[in-house]
Amino acid sequence: MDRDKILVVEDDGDTRYILERSLTKNNFEVMTALNGNDALKKIDGFEPKVIIADWTMPQMDGIQLCNEVKKDEKNKLIYFILLTARSSLKDRVMGLDVGADDFLVKPIENQELFARIRSGVRIYNLQRELRDIEYNKAIIDLACGIGHQINNPLTSLIATIQNLEMELNSKGQNDYAEDFQILEEAIKRIKHSVEALQKIQSPEIVDYIDDKRMLKF
Repeated sequence: MDRDKILVVEDDGDTRYILERSLTKNNFEVMTALNGNDALKKIDGFEPKVIIADWTMPQMDGIQLCNEVKKDEKNKLIYFILLTARSSLKDRVMGLDVGADDFLVKPIENQELFARIRSGVRIYNLQRELRDIEYNKAIIDLACGIGHQINNPLTSLIATIQNLEMELNSKGQNDYAEDFQILEEAIKRIKHSVEALQKIQSPEIVDYIDDKRMLKF
């Protein structure tokens, strides 16, 4: 079973080591960063569910890091916990304004930290599940719409071919028999694709060629 991933961002070496060791012992997969800039370089490759970041750090502090994470569409669901010695309402409001999900005031009690992390993981998982449901629904709606748009001209095409066959005499039909067969086979393939689009339930986007992707159905 995969372990939940936690990114710890802390400039103090002792605190960073203690957090990493405690979280690893509690069955989390942990990566550490020295500051916000370092964290941004590691997020995409690591894909954490929770970030624990100190508020006060050199180069890029926890507030700035939170702002960068939350404005990035692919990372904004990450549950962000700020560690701080600041406990005033003004400071909490500042953190909330940039999207922080939770605060822990130093010194940190381990049991409270683990409880907040478990809560953050649950919230992250639920948000991902909801986003996947919404994404799949959007794909299904799009597929059905495309199927409908294809169906209309396809119906006209079939009717036109049928009229053309009736207007040709038997000799003319024989002359174009191979062409009509090719058209009929192409229409069958299009109809099959349209039906598959309209019945799609579990859409999947897969790699196609180069950097292109396609809908598998």
